[in-house]
This record gives sequence, structure tokens and C-alpha cells, in this order.
Amino acid sequence: MESCPVAYTIDGYNGGMTSAPVNRFQSFRVAEFKESVIREMTRLAIQHGAVNLAQGFPDFPAPAEIKQAAQEAIAADVNQYAITWGSKPFREALRDYYRRFYQLDIDPEREITVCCGSTEGMIASLLALLNAGDEVVLFEPFYENYWPDSQLSGAVPRFVRLNPPDWTFDRAELRAAFSERTRAVILNTPNNPTGHVFSQEELAFLGDLCQEFDCLLITDEIYEHILFDTQRHVPPITLPGLRDRCVLVNSLSKTFSVTGWRVGWVIAPPALTGSIRKVHDFLTVGAAAPLQQAGITALNLPDAYFRELATTYEEKRNETVAMLESVGLRTYLPKGAYYVMCDISPFDFPSDVAFAKHLVEEIGVAAVPGSSFFRDLADGAHLIRFCFAKRKETLDAAGERLQKLRRG
Repeated sequence: MESCPVAYTIDGYNGGMTSAPVNRFQSFRVAEFKESVIREMTRLAIQHGAVNLAQGFPDFPAPAEIKQAAQEAIAADVNQYAITWGSKPFREALRDYYRRFYQLDIDPEREITVCCGSTEGMIASLLALLNAGDEVVLFEPFYENYWPDSQLSGAVPRFVRLNPPDWTFDRAELRAAFSERTRAVILNTPNNPTGHVFSQEELAFLGDLCQEFDCLLITDEIYEHILFDTQRHVPPITLPGLRDRCVLVNSLSKTFSVTGWRVGWVIAPPALTGSIRKVHDFLTVGAAAPLQQAGITALNLPDAYFRELATTYEEKRNETVAMLESVGLRTYLPKGAYYVMCDISPFDFPSDVAFAKHLVEEIGVAAVPGSSFFRDLADGAHLIRFCFAKRKETLDAAGERLQKLRRG
């Protein structure tokens, strides 16, 4: 298995490699982990009083209807364990939601597992479906959890680059990553951190490879409704030949601005769902019962809510891109999700880590070093990621502070 750099921190960066635990009571699995740079940046933002454009959570309220529904569920004593794989009414609401938006028919009794957020949904799926030595294809830059998830599962990652400025893959490189040992591909669309929305043609090519090599396609679709410039989200599970080999991971977090609720789900064919439910049961038992009840209200919000969500975020994207470009950063215009990747090459810093440290300590704005999204830190040393899921006041405050970066 390829090693993962450790001790990657803003306060005391160490880009070295390790292959052994720090002490005999530490697992080899965690010895290869690096701390979440994204979460670390939030801690540093608090420490330095910086505007937090690092971690991907909104700083504005969740919809009033779903907060009220959660309060009412708690008051009504929906406070004990739900069925391990999710309350029946919530799973049925999920069935109706996927029929409504994607004309997809799902059996809520045999194909849906409700989890503690998409984070648990992903690791539960990998632990249930991968064996030690299986290969899993990861696109990079990748959301930072996917590599540790693969390692916890004992899988061997095979990386395929998404190439700027459009963050698309090279078809020959993708095909070369597959072999008889390939068990799964992890795909995030719309993509964090790049903002790329995979087209139906890209997904069809990927799906053909999954069928040819008889492997699974595990999709993280948490930003499905945050789309710009007339982009359309296509769940791969809806494409020909993929219904029985797709595992769809999602949650309430991003669409409904409730990242702290930790209510997610996994949709998979019955033959896979049984295994995923077993792992989920022993990982967390179940997601919060009153929040599942409130999730029914969220999933049934009118179409106007989802349209306005995309429109609002597109306005925030445009404002953020203009703000960043005004101080000399080179931006990659995202087509979905709520992040902007920037090239910091015009600035005289030795690395993205040094630049991020300067931003948070001297400028008062927190962002994420781009190298945290790559296996080789050097590949992201010229990149940095900003989150624009923030109030206008927050973005304006960040813009004022960033003016100190302006190049003459």
C-alpha cells in the first residue's frame, strides 16, 4: 500500500513519510494518517480571530421549517432509538425524494441505510464492500476523507488526476488505473474541492469501465443541488447498466444547511445493503431519531427552495471569485459545490501551507492549503481553497481583509 504523509499541520509542518506507529499502542492504520487540515484551519481561525472561509459549513441559519420540525419531534418524545437503518417514515421520504428529482425507484426496506452523515455512510460502505488488497480508484484532488477511508478498509488506492482548468480526467489515464484487482471507484459530483460537475458523457465512460472490470461505483452526491451556469446533476445510478453496481452516499448537511445534524444515507442494491447495514449497526447503531423526523420536512420542501438554493450560491460564487481575483489570485470557476480553488503562484510564498499560515495569522482569513487534497503534497503547493457558504457580511469582511494581499 502506498504510504500517506503524516504530521501535516500548519503549526509545525512535516512533509515526511512514515510506515510505523509512533508507539506500540498505535495502530498501523492511524500511523499513516494526517490530521484533517480542513478542521485544523477552523481551529486556527478561532485562535486568530480570522474569517473562516476554510471549512465547508454555512454561517447562516437553516430553513425555519426544518428547525421547527426538529423541535416538535423532540417535544413529541421522538428521542429513542429509531430502527438501526433508519426510521421507516424517513426512508419512505427518501424514496419519494429520489422519485421526485430523478425518477428513480428505490425500495426503502431493502436499499436505504440511514447513517450518521455521509462521512459514516462512506466508511461504512467501504468497510462492508472492500477486502484488504482490493484496489480503489480515487480522483485527485480528492476530498481528504477518501484516502483514510480506503486505508481503514485495507484497500490500495489508485489515483487519477483531474486536470485544470476544467478539472476533467484523461480517459487513457483513467482506463490505465483499472485492473482485475479494481473493486471500486469513489466519485464526488459536484466535486469538492474543484467544483467540477461530471457530465453524462464522463459518467457514461466511467460506468462502462466499471462494467468492463466488474467493480462498484461509490458516489458522494452531497452537493447535488448546488449547481451553477445551467449545470445538471446526473446520479450515476440512473445510467444504463449501473443500477446494480452503484452505491450512492448523501446527506441533509449541505442542501439544508444542517452540517451539525449528521443525518445521511446510503442507497445500494439489496445484495450490498445487507452488508452496509451490518457495518453501520456496529459503528454507530443509528442516526438521531428526532432529526430523521425533521428530515422528512426538509426532503418535502417545495421546488422553489432548491431553485433558490442554487441561485443564492451562484451569487455568492460570483462575489467570491471577483473578491479573490481583485487581490491577484487566479481562480478556477466552479460549476457546482461551494468552494473556489485558486492558484497562488503570483505570490512569493514557498508553499500553500506558508501562504495559508500567512492568511490566517496576518491577513485574518482562513483557507485550506491545496496540498491537503493530493497524495503528493508538492502537486498542490500552488493551490488554496476558499469556501463561500457564508453570509454576505462574512464574505464582505473577508474581502476587506484580503485587500492587504493586493499586489501593486
